[in-house]
Amino acid sequence: MNAQFSSEISDSGEFQRQEDAFRKWISSDGSTSYPDAAGRYHLYVSLACPWASRTVIFRKLKGLENAVGIAVVDPIRDERGWAFRDGPGHSIDPINGFKFLSEAYAATDPNFDGRVTVPVLWDKETKKIVNNCEDDICRMFNDAFNAVARNEDVDLFPKEIEAEHAKLCDFLYDNVNNGVYKAGFATRQRPYEISCKKVFEALDELEKRLSKSRYLFDNRIVEADWRLFCTLVRFDVVYHGHFKCNICRIIDYPNLQAYLMDLYQQPGIAETVNFDHIKRHYYMTHEEINPTRIVPVGPALDLMQPHGREKRLS
Repeated sequence: MNAQFSSEISDSGEFQRQEDAFRKWISSDGSTSYPDAAGRYHLYVSLACPWASRTVIFRKLKGLENAVGIAVVDPIRDERGWAFRDGPGHSIDPINGFKFLSEAYAATDPNFDGRVTVPVLWDKETKKIVNNCEDDICRMFNDAFNAVARNEDVDLFPKEIEAEHAKLCDFLYDNVNNGVYKAGFATRQRPYEISCKKVFEALDELEKRLSKSRYLFDNRIVEADWRLFCTLVRFDVVYHGHFKCNICRIIDYPNLQAYLMDLYQQPGIAETVNFDHIKRHYYMTHEEINPTRIVPVGPALDLMQPHGREKRLS
């Protein structure tokens, strides 16, 4: 297993993801030391990473492009971690001139010795990381930046379904979002099989749920939909082959596939998805899984086809 992940593999061969290290909070009411100031914060992301991509989507949906800057790392990550380089869809760091994202972690905590992850929300004033948890960043983009958001009325965490929504998000994380990683990074047969089975049991359940409503909660798109989308859009491209989650493809599920196309076709979303970054990152970075580093030319996907989900009544 890649040295970056070796500390997250148990003796029994199971992948156990590390906890996020930085969890400070931006507020709109002065309750924290990080105010909701336009231009103060910068988002470091990889377009290959599903966790980071969800924050990119939230930034887009809330209309925060002018309030929160963004920099995209090179999708090819080696033993030095995520790097800032000029290239198609990625660039050098325009804020600090960092060569590697690890420099942001070292500037925030010189003793940090975990795996450097994306996304990172950086504070240009204190020159430290505010938060590197995608769940927190999405929540802050949704709630804390309304005073500077172009689309302040967009609410992806509706209060009326709060408990049920949180429960579904936990289910999605455990069985789908992180489930594909637990299958793909397993180093022994049994943990792989257990994790892979759970992924498809969850997909079967979601297929049934989406046979009854357009989105996960009736006809309104919420955070859980984008959480699921970020895994679905990568599934047939990398998780099916590279992570050996190959019992079925998403295209084999009529409702999940149409739902995926529906979300992909929402305004501004397609531009947040970079299949070149996704494929090159997974197939070229995880050398223990794909030692040749050959990147597949397929699959051929057309997510702009008519999906018919608008006819689905809850």
